Amino acid sequence: MKIKIIAISKNKFDYINQGELDYLQRLKKYAQIEILNLKEEPITKNRPSEEIMAKEGEGMLVKINKDYYNIALHVMGKQMASEEFADLLKEIRDFKNNKVCFFIGGPLGLDQKVLAKVDLALSFSKMTFTHQLIRLLLLEQIYRGFEILAGSAYHK
Repeated sequence: MKIKIIAISKNKFDYINQGELDYLQRLKKYAQIEILNLKEEPITKNRPSEEIMAKEGEGMLVKINKDYYNIALHVMGKQMASEEFADLLKEIRDFKNNKVCFFIGGPLGLDQKVLAKVDLALSFSKMTFTHQLIRLLLLEQIYRGFEILAGSAYHK
């Protein structure tokens, strides 16, 4: 399976980077993963949030590829259990070109234009997570999904 993660900004914390490296290593047996970091726009008092998200969204919109199943991570998206997420990965693998792209916004979230163009908006929780931490959570859930599909004990 081919998986892309397009995110605003690089991770700034070593502990998150270490976790990402661990899950990227584990995922090698299941998927080819590419992470693309886009520029984070500076947040200032005089600049409206909508303007910042729109500018970041422009960079994401050009990365949407219709050959991929495109998923935006968004607090108001659909919530699903890990088993349902595993089923979604299986469906993408078997019936949707075996390619998925995840979009993660910056500190202010995703622009509505990006949300309008993706195939699915997915929420990990009603709680808010940093855009940097959500990358690690996403990698863990992708790994968990593949382990569920493989019938391993990881999910227990």
